[in-house]
Amino acid sequence: MRLLQHKEEAYWFYRYLSIIYDRHINPWFHTPNMRDQGLLLAELKPGMEVVDVGAGSGFVTEAIVKVVGVAKVTALDQSDYQLANAKKKKSLQGVAFHQGDAEQLPFTTDRFDRYVSSGSIEYWPDPQRAIAEAYRVIKPEGTATILGPIKPKHWLGRFLAEVFMLFPTVEEYLEWYKKAGFIDVKYILIRPPWIKNEQYALTIVGRKPKAGVSPWVPPTPTPEESLKAKTSSQKSRLLFLTRFSVGSLAGGAFLPMAILMTAFRKCSPSFKTKE
Repeated sequence: MRLLQHKEEAYWFYRYLSIIYDRHINPWFHTPNMRDQGLLLAELKPGMEVVDVGAGSGFVTEAIVKVVGVAKVTALDQSDYQLANAKKKKSLQGVAFHQGDAEQLPFTTDRFDRYVSSGSIEYWPDPQRAIAEAYRVIKPEGTATILGPIKPKHWLGRFLAEVFMLFPTVEEYLEWYKKAGFIDVKYILIRPPWIKNEQYALTIVGRKPKAGVSPWVPPTPTPEESLKAKTSSQKSRLLFLTRFSVGSLAGGAFLPMAILMTAFRKCSPSFKTKE
């Protein structure tokens, strides 16, 4: 189902629910520790040109600028509302902000030393196309690093994930990178501290071996999909509202699960985790 794995629903999800999501939900699932673990794979160095795709309100962008310098970072997101929030942060003054699409990046080929995307792939309608774009915009010997969720093992989590948005398998991530042309692909599994026996997400990185575009050839032309809703008819408006409402509720259902697991962790001395 993946009701929010669409540009239209994702745009309005962040337009109206981002304050709740960023402040009260996302911190449970994307911790600073997870972010920092993932960025280790990117091997950032001072002076590198880095693009942060799906930057949102700048949570990961802030960590990137600390390493490479604010003038070396480009942040892209499809949500003008999220970008406006990022632009307000003092630590991000000097970052080059762009509103755009991960599947059609508005950048020249072989431009960046590093590509980073965190917490964005779950909304991509066509992950293979977006990863091929990641390949295109980085320089030869540059790397692309993506942090994203993986399919839950528990049946309830798996059901909610399938209703909410894209939760790929590890094998799907590896296949997308391979088809895009990346080599030396590797990944690490990561999780928030309230999860005990399974991983919640991964960070994957691959190296671009030579200049130019990805060897992957799209089977169909790039779809023309508006960043904003096109709900001209009553039927389309109803369909959009249904997808948006049910998908948002499924996503919100993860929060009480996280709270209960955290409470259990604190009350039980035998429940220990490592980040």
